Amino acid sequence: MSDQKRKKTSIGGQAVIEGVMMRGVDRSAMAVRRESGEIVVEQWEHKASSSVWYKRTPLIRGIFNFVDQMISGYKCIMRSAELSGMDLEEEPSPFEQKLEKLFGEHLMKVLYGVASVLGVLLAVGLFMILPTAISKGVNFLAGGAIANAGLSLLEGGIKIAVFVSYMALVRRMPEMYRMFSYHGAEHKTIACYEAGEELTVENVRRHIRFHPRCGTSFLLIVLVISILVFSVVTWQNGILRVVLKLLLLPVVVSISYEIIKLAGRYDNLVTRIISKPGLWLQRLTTVEPDDSMIEVAIASMKPVIPKEEGVDNW
Repeated sequence: MSDQKRKKTSIGGQAVIEGVMMRGVDRSAMAVRRESGEIVVEQWEHKASSSVWYKRTPLIRGIFNFVDQMISGYKCIMRSAELSGMDLEEEPSPFEQKLEKLFGEHLMKVLYGVASVLGVLLAVGLFMILPTAISKGVNFLAGGAIANAGLSLLEGGIKIAVFVSYMALVRRMPEMYRMFSYHGAEHKTIACYEAGEELTVENVRRHIRFHPRCGTSFLLIVLVISILVFSVVTWQNGILRVVLKLLLLPVVVSISYEIIKLAGRYDNLVTRIISKPGLWLQRLTTVEPDDSMIEVAIASMKPVIPKEEGVDNW
């Protein structure tokens, strides 16, 4: 099928532990392979983004959809750990037993809250505080000779270097390597559906594992846009700079969201240039899946395909 006739779907997904989650127009599904080899599929309905004004209004919808997908994605990862049997591999440690006794049925909610806070702190530390501190340190060693524009470019370069290095290191972990393989299966399955082909292992296997609407591409666009937006933020006070960057983060996410939507909807010279760095970076965050992983991705995809043709057009 030619690029002009190729379907552009709004269906997206993410890799989870031993599985894939797909999010359709108004229904999501997650397929996970248990240790026994069985594929278990869970489905749930959700409100369509177009049904809520702040999720369909340009330059506003980005931040709301991003937060919603982050929360949903983390819950799916936690649930997939349970379904895959990961939490049954070994006996709880004495510390884990104390936590379970202390929080009871609310333990997972507590762990979710703690993990979310730690995740935010790690992101702020790696991509805001660390690049600013290094840039100011370099400027100090240079006797303050670096102009603000130069400092902003240096800070942006450090952000991208940290991001790429982090992905490369994470990829070396066996568990993450398998998740990146399921990530590849997710992309290939969506590509097969967009090509109008029947969702079979043989058909899916032929498709490329890179996709312009991938979350990896989105994060890279966020980093690039942040360089431009944060260039206007003062360098006089490091703490004030980090605070102002946090306040401007919704703006950065919203602009990046609109760019990734355009890159996923259209295929021309401009969108190909925009998509190219993200597609290259997906060589780190996706791995060619085996047939068993493709089976799981197909199982998660089929329940979210709308019965009415065209409803999921991007």
